[in-house]
Amino acid sequence: MNRHVFIIAEAGVNHNGSVELAKKLIDAAVQAGVDAVKFQTFSADSLVSGDAPKAEYQRVASGLQESQYKMLKKLEMDEAMHNTLMHYSTYSGIEFLSTPFDENSLDLLSNRLGLNRIKIPSGEITNAPFLLKIARTGKQVILSTGMSTLGEVETALGVLAFGYLGGKSKPSPHAFARAFASTGGHRKLQQKVTLLHCTTEYPAPFEDVNLQAMDTLRKAFGLPVGYSDHTDGIAVAIAAVARGAVLVEKHLTLDKRLPGPDHKASLEPDELTVLVRSIRQVEQALGTGLKVPATTEIKNRLVARKSLVATQDIGRGEPFSESNLSVKRPGDGLPPLRYWDMLGRKATKNYCKDERILE
Repeated sequence: MNRHVFIIAEAGVNHNGSVELAKKLIDAAVQAGVDAVKFQTFSADSLVSGDAPKAEYQRVASGLQESQYKMLKKLEMDEAMHNTLMHYSTYSGIEFLSTPFDENSLDLLSNRLGLNRIKIPSGEITNAPFLLKIARTGKQVILSTGMSTLGEVETALGVLAFGYLGGKSKPSPHAFARAFASTGGHRKLQQKVTLLHCTTEYPAPFEDVNLQAMDTLRKAFGLPVGYSDHTDGIAVAIAAVARGAVLVEKHLTLDKRLPGPDHKASLEPDELTVLVRSIRQVEQALGTGLKVPATTEIKNRLVARKSLVATQDIGRGEPFSESNLSVKRPGDGLPPLRYWDMLGRKATKNYCKDERILE
């Protein structure tokens, strides 16, 4: 049975503060055939200080004229916009997701909107108080691991395990480690958490992607692993699926030339459509892992395989030899593996040149 890779179109902040543009992003996501469209939920006042610098990719995309705070302030979505977009997504037949960056945003998504899962961005993986609040909602979690070490991922999972278990003990590194190591904690993580391998750079250089880290995460934690892709194009996202990603996330824009920090590192609708189609093809191609002939290829064995044939006329009673016995198509005679067994045997009938040996 083919597994279904969950594909998220990351609309993020590419709505530029416009409900209508956000709806068009949802339409494009639906048209492409993804499973979910995801936005970002934050208050600039809670997320960054007034003098917080922009990331390099943000400076390149949106210039130095405004601070990170001012840039993000224009990209906030209020509760009314969230409600509008969630209902529009549901009506359009696609799951609405968003990433919270502060506690009020988490409350909006988890309690007031009632989302079933929460995406934790890479930048929050060391924010233990926030992780604990997320786990205590009991929601499914998608945890992005960009910029982190294996040890930091383990610590974050310990916080989540502690929160999911609902223990009354005081939160502490020791308590988190104990929850992570417990059977109950591990069971909760398996039920609730999907890890995302990610390279937090926009665009991410191919040489820094390190897709093999997906294998490391899977082996280390025994959890499903997906991939959040920030590279140019679609090749790496497709490769991640072939490597076992259960979830793929990719930024979506209507036009890479639009103003804003993430448009240039996003896919346009036609590109996203190709990505989805390619992922679905790879899903089918992965198969079961059993090395047996496919139903469609069985009919070709007769044509493609070979049999023992006479390279010249052979009379009855004449011994088979290297000079009168060869291997040619089709494959409905004696298999070539019998070649050495036939050498020296006497023919039981007359054979014409190119006639298949059938005894």
